[in-house]
Amino acid sequence: MNDNEYMRRVRALEGRLYRIAQAMLWREADSVDAVQEAVFRGWMKKNALEDADRLEPWLVRILVNQCRDMLRKRKREPSALSVEIAAEDRLCEDLQLRLALKQLPEKYRLPLVLHHMEGYPVSEVAEMLRIPRSLATSRLHQARRALRALLDGGENP
Repeated sequence: MNDNEYMRRVRALEGRLYRIAQAMLWREADSVDAVQEAVFRGWMKKNALEDADRLEPWLVRILVNQCRDMLRKRKREPSALSVEIAAEDRLCEDLQLRLALKQLPEKYRLPLVLHHMEGYPVSEVAEMLRIPRSLATSRLHQARRALRALLDGGENP
């Protein structure tokens, strides 16, 4: 894949990549940084990608790893995140949904965002997260159930 082809395809994915980063990091500046770093890392390794048709899941995987690295480095307190969520309500129009999503553990929140909000099929979600398809399906089911409970009664998952 040449440089022009890579950049053309990445530009088409920018919004989707940003929303995924936003679902993991919650801060706009961090989300933009994560997307830029993932795109750069992908560009540096684009020749290692054997099947150009797999660019999107491959790049999402790089982004997820980048977001996880950033989260490990910042180790924020949950109370500080609540303030940020209220201040930067760009991911979901419904603040209640956004707060409920934030309460879900990442292992449930990320498959839910990838599948239901970004429209990836379960098989690609599993590939991106490097988990078996059956586990991705199970986590989606558990995430929907936990989210429903949070939205209905404010219970913890």
